[in-house]
Amino acid sequence: MNLSDLEALMKSRRSIRVWQDKPVAGDTLLQAIELAAYAPNAANQQNWHFYVILNRDTIVSIADAVQDSADYIASLPEIGTWPDVATRMLQRASTFRSAPAAIAVAVKQYHSPIDQVVSARPDDLKSRLIKQWRDTANSKIQSVSSAIAYLLLILHQMGLGAVWMTGPLQAKGDIEKILKVPPEMDIIAFIPVGYPAESPELKERKPAREVTTVIR
Repeated sequence: MNLSDLEALMKSRRSIRVWQDKPVAGDTLLQAIELAAYAPNAANQQNWHFYVILNRDTIVSIADAVQDSADYIASLPEIGTWPDVATRMLQRASTFRSAPAAIAVAVKQYHSPIDQVVSARPDDLKSRLIKQWRDTANSKIQSVSSAIAYLLLILHQMGLGAVWMTGPLQAKGDIEKILKVPPEMDIIAFIPVGYPAESPELKERKPAREVTTVIR
């Protein structure tokens, strides 16, 4: 693949929220995950786990849990400060219930030796700052995010449409119970997958010069 082919792949990928009524083969998703696992990750721990969901009842159960959570948040008086947010949240909370398949991405809880050292010194200002800085750049989340980015491009190349969702995490505990996620793992993303039934327009990106500082 040359650079122009890669550019075309990346620029043609979209977040898909409407899918054809067509099943997605589990083997296809496993192949995509196997390739996504070549993403860069901290200390090559590969501390991710992918839950491939093909069961319709399971997807609906997760959608119901997310919608219940959205309904609860929308009922809180404080949400009146952001009425547009409440409307969008209720509309999008469980739009994935029609997806033919989904992938829930989990990460293993991990504290590096450095994290443990600085955490053991809560009264030391420098140690607290180091911990704060390291928490801001959480390596486990960065590692899994790189795998998800790879996964979305691979699924797109396979002709599948997907969307990276974090909103469902408002029902994280319920989702983990449904999927029987062990206590040492955390679900951090939910990715509905299927054959696209929509073609969203490209949303322009800011030019590199607007988001880049070159230090010479």
